[in-house]
Amino acid sequence: MSRSRIVTGYRPTGKLHLGHWFGNLQNMLALQESHDAYYFVADLHALTSEWQNSGKIAQYTEEMVLDWCAAGLDPDKCTIYRQSDIPEVCELDLYFNMVLPMTWLERTPSYKEQKAQISEKDLGNVGFFLYPSLMAADIAIMQADCVPVGEDQLPHLELTREIVRRFNRCYGNFLIEPQALIAKEGARVPGSDGRKMSKSYGNSIYISDTPEDITKTIMGFMTDPARKLKTDPGNPDVCPLHQIHKLIAPESEIAQWETDCREATCGCVAHKKVIAKELVEYLADFQARRAELSKDPHFAREVLEAGALKARPIAQNTVAMARELIGLDSRSALTKDVVIDAEGDASAPSFV
Repeated sequence: MSRSRIVTGYRPTGKLHLGHWFGNLQNMLALQESHDAYYFVADLHALTSEWQNSGKIAQYTEEMVLDWCAAGLDPDKCTIYRQSDIPEVCELDLYFNMVLPMTWLERTPSYKEQKAQISEKDLGNVGFFLYPSLMAADIAIMQADCVPVGEDQLPHLELTREIVRRFNRCYGNFLIEPQALIAKEGARVPGSDGRKMSKSYGNSIYISDTPEDITKTIMGFMTDPARKLKTDPGNPDVCPLHQIHKLIAPESEIAQWETDCREATCGCVAHKKVIAKELVEYLADFQARRAELSKDPHFAREVLEAGALKARPIAQNTVAMARELIGLDSRSALTKDVVIDAEGDASAPSFV
C-alpha cells in the first residue's frame, strides 16, 4: 500500500535553533517513518526577504542539510532537496500567477504582519508579495497529498488549496488539492528575552553552538522578572528559562526545581548553571554526529543532488501536464499513468 506524500520546507536564513528543534524538526523525524516525505531547503523563499543580503544562502543551505541529517533525517527514508534545483517550480509558479487574483495575496495575514514587524529589511519587492504563490507551487508540483502544519498555519495552506482549485477549474482537474496534516504541536520555545525564539530577535540558542556559547547565552537568559533577590519566591510558570529546562529534563527533576523556585531555596544563577550543563549534554550526540558528517565537504551537496534526482522527475511530469492542459504544448505530455476521463478531467499521475 502506497503511503501518503507530504512536503514541507525550511528557509535557509541562518542556523537552526532550539525553536526549530522542538517546534518542527521532531515532527519531520516522525513523519519520515510514516509518510512518503519530501523536505526541501527553500532557498528561493529565503531570497524573497534576503535579496539584499543573499551571500550566505548557499552556506546556510548546506548547514541546514547537515543539521537535518545529524538530527536524524535519513536520505534513504525521505527526500531532501533544494528548491532552486527544481526549476519547474518557478514555471508552475508563473502559471499560478496568471490565475491568481491580487486581492488574495493582499489579504495574506503573514504578509501584513511581517511588513509591519520587520523594519530592517526592504520587503517592498514583488518576490516577497508573491511568496504565497511560490509556496503553492512548491506543494502542488510534488503532487503532495497533505502538508504538515500547525493550527496557526492553516490559513496559509488554505490559500494554496484555493490557488490549486482555481487552476483546476480553469484547465482541468489535474493538480492534487493538498489536505492539512495537523502536526503534533511543537513546543513554543522562548528566547533569552522572553519572546519567541527567533533569528530575527537575536535571542536564540543555536543547536550547533559550542558549549561555551550555549553556556554564555543561558547565563544571560531572562528568568522570572518579579524575582529580584535570591530570597524572593519565584514563579516557574513565567520563567522563560524554566520552559526550556522542561524540554530536556526528567519530570522528577523539574518538579524539584519548581518547588525550590517557589520556596526560594535556590537562586536563578545556580539554576542557569545546571540548565547550561544539561543542555550541552542533551545536544552532545547531535553535535558529534554533525561534526562527523561535516568531515566530508561534499556530504550536503551529495544529499541535495540525490534528492533532486528523485524530486525533479515528479516536478517535470507535473509541469508537462500543466503545459498540456493550458495549451502551451501541443505534443502529448501524458504518461501512461495519466488518464483523461469522459469529462475531460485528468487524473494525477502515479509516480513510482
